Amino acid sequence: MPRVKKCLIYIGVAAFLHQFPRFFEKEYVPHFTVWRGHREEVCRGKLAPWLYKISVDGYFTAYFTFRVLFVHLIPCTSLVVLNVLLFRAMRTAQVNRQKLFKESRKNECKRLSDSNCTTLMLIVVVTVFLLVEIPVAVVTILHIISSTLVEILDYDIANKLILVTNFCIILSYPINFAIYCGMSRQFRETFKELFIRGAVTSRNGGSSRYSLVNGPRTCTNETVL
Repeated sequence: MPRVKKCLIYIGVAAFLHQFPRFFEKEYVPHFTVWRGHREEVCRGKLAPWLYKISVDGYFTAYFTFRVLFVHLIPCTSLVVLNVLLFRAMRTAQVNRQKLFKESRKNECKRLSDSNCTTLMLIVVVTVFLLVEIPVAVVTILHIISSTLVEILDYDIANKLILVTNFCIILSYPINFAIYCGMSRQFRETFKELFIRGAVTSRNGGSSRYSLVNGPRTCTNETVL
């Protein structure tokens, strides 16, 4: 847990620093236009003067290159490798489980089965993430190429794709919650304990959070995430 907290802090700080310049990249000035036959004053956004001093193309190229590498490419590649390793580990564990079952070692077989359920759940969650993130990464890479090297991107189509992919990303959040609820008894028990007052989540009447703190397994022999 301490390592996880440190990683979350580092990622949060890096994300903030990455997005921080975007708060100052535009300024808004009064602008007069004709609307429904009347002259109206509106706001018009334009790039801030400091961008022209350091090169607008250089700024946006650096921003989107960093985003492609550290938000899309490296995480997605790492997750693909992780998914392959998880799948191989699950296949190996399945073979070991069959051997234990033949040797009538039911306790070890049960623990291995629970571990496989957790591994399968991780594979499903990672796959959902990749399905919605890879299209965004592809469009962003094409945008960088089109902006710096050769114009190959139709931005009317690209904008529509971005809307669809952003909607899919938003939709994936409740899907992930459904996956956790459907595939992890520990998650369901802890969720009920946190949000449903008076819920009894463990068979012996104890707290499921007790298992999270004091041991790697629950009273139901399910692997804790």
